[in-house]
Amino acid sequence: MSTAFTRTTTRTVTFTHSFELNGMDGVQPAGSYVVKADEELIESLSFPVYRRTATWIHLPHADGRSNGGLGMAQTALIDPDELDRVLASAETETQHSSQGT
Repeated sequence: MSTAFTRTTTRTVTFTHSFELNGMDGVQPAGSYVVKADEELIESLSFPVYRRTATWIHLPHADGRSNGGLGMAQTALIDPDELDRVLASAETETQHSSQGT
């Protein structure tokens, strides 16, 4: 019998502009968001390697409240590659804006 080991990594990402990702309801405002990735250990290798199984983003209440620190209103399953593309695009856009002034 095999026991799968899993871990969750957490990071905070900051969007400088409003954004939208598949899996979310509508456009989200600029700000900082907590992103969690669930990963499982691939046991067949001679060294530890983890495979991502899910990536989640925590979204605030529709009125902007964060529930007084007691949690967020919605958690959406997202594509981590799409998240990276949106973040990279925003960073490139910011670099071009600062170079143009």
